Amino acid sequence: MKDFAELITTIDQSNKTNDKVAALKQYFLEADSADKIWTLALFTHRRPPRKVNSSLLKEWVIQWANIPEWLFQESYQVVGDLAETIALILPFPEPINSIDHPLHHYIEQLIALGPLENEDKEKLLRSIYLELNKQERFVFTKLMTGGWRLGVSQNLVTRAISQAYEIDKTLVAHRLMGNWTPQSTSFSDLILEEGKDDLIARPYPFFLAHPITDEEVKELGSPSEWQAEWKWDGIRGQIVKRKNEVFIWSRGEELITEKFPELVEMAENLPDGTVLDGEILPFQNGEPLPFALLQTRIGRKNVTKAILKSAPVIFKAYDLLEQEGMDIRTESLQERNGKLKKLIMGQHHHALQYSQSESFTSWDELAEIRKKARSLKTEGFMLKKADSPYEVGRKRGNWWKWKVDPLTIDGVLIYAQKGHGRRADLYSDYTLGVWQNKELIPFAKAYSGLTDAEIRKVDAFVKKNTKERFGPVRTVTPQLVFEIAFEGIQESKRHKSGIALRFPRINRWRKDKKMEEANTLQELQELLEKYG
Repeated sequence: MKDFAELITTIDQSNKTNDKVAALKQYFLEADSADKIWTLALFTHRRPPRKVNSSLLKEWVIQWANIPEWLFQESYQVVGDLAETIALILPFPEPINSIDHPLHHYIEQLIALGPLENEDKEKLLRSIYLELNKQERFVFTKLMTGGWRLGVSQNLVTRAISQAYEIDKTLVAHRLMGNWTPQSTSFSDLILEEGKDDLIARPYPFFLAHPITDEEVKELGSPSEWQAEWKWDGIRGQIVKRKNEVFIWSRGEELITEKFPELVEMAENLPDGTVLDGEILPFQNGEPLPFALLQTRIGRKNVTKAILKSAPVIFKAYDLLEQEGMDIRTESLQERNGKLKKLIMGQHHHALQYSQSESFTSWDELAEIRKKARSLKTEGFMLKKADSPYEVGRKRGNWWKWKVDPLTIDGVLIYAQKGHGRRADLYSDYTLGVWQNKELIPFAKAYSGLTDAEIRKVDAFVKKNTKERFGPVRTVTPQLVFEIAFEGIQESKRHKSGIALRFPRINRWRKDKKMEEANTLQELQELLEKYG
């Protein structure tokens, strides 16, 4: 555990990518084999299920520390992180020459907590904390609560393992994909020997694109070298058909096969050894439906006939990654597209569609075509180099996402709450309202978009202009106006405004506007009618 805690500390204290990769590389070369596979699991979102309720954990820590609940809550508000708060408050002395159990020992103990009665859980947790120093307690609590927010991407882990064991990075990335668990595989089988158990189901690492501005588009060179596809607002996924079995994966490496039975039925007719990359779209009568309908699929354990009828889906395929069991990612996009079109034409299935590209001879012409994006219910264009291979991760150069400008609305700050982490002592989470008659109706929450300097100014305003307090939330004297940007708008029965925004964030602080000049609920409803 000491080595893992030191790794976390090193990563947390560095903002240099090379230093993080070096620390990861050293760890994977020296760590216990069982610790390596669990570390991989933790960094690739395969964490052990939570076995202890956070409220119960807080209650025990308060008892152990013999402090009032209000003091714990005030400490938590200042620190902004539950695990760090617990590590600082625990009254236990630092262990002297304690046994350094490996990481997997503590994870196994966490898993063993599940069936225990609360009294036995408390005893076991207390004994564990007594073995650990302050940093190890922090890391252990993170493991237990699932509250990881580390500056480690899967790409960094892939780089570190690639360098440590001299394995091609793309091969490492592929081996990390799939439905493996630390309990069912070893580090050696997964990384060094490439275990065979889940190769049938395993998808490919997704190729992702960076955003590009209107001005940068004009610097891409000759339009004839590029392909412009509409950027659909759905769930990015891969459909895998191998050995007559079908698997559907999301970009987040979740196996979502059972959520889309109509896509499984479609894919059963695909040639064996086929992997498609594309977008799962709610779709009916020739056009996309609101993205929210997809959430009715993902959020349900059982997809009923009623849901299938109210939220029909298709698969917009825009790439072919495997054909007849052969990995064809190194072929050019143009070659892959030709094979993909031929494949789709041979299927004749309404749930499988090709993602068409637009013809254009100049970037100005494409910019004009892009103006149709919202009417077509797309987010803009994906620009792809015609001769590009299918790469791994988010790369610059061959693929770009050229999105339309977001929708915007001006709202008034009415509630504020402190943030987390480095913003734990600053009011940085905001609720904004729009006018309905003479009342401000809350319509969006936003916690990103302002600079650190602006957040400090808003924080000072909130502290001087608090009207009421409700736990961590403050009601603020309405005055400050912010322009809120968002990607989509839809009707919502859960919100007082009757409207929900997709990806709301602060676009700018409208210091030039008085609060009376903020937008109205009627104007929001007009946007809903136009773009919802």
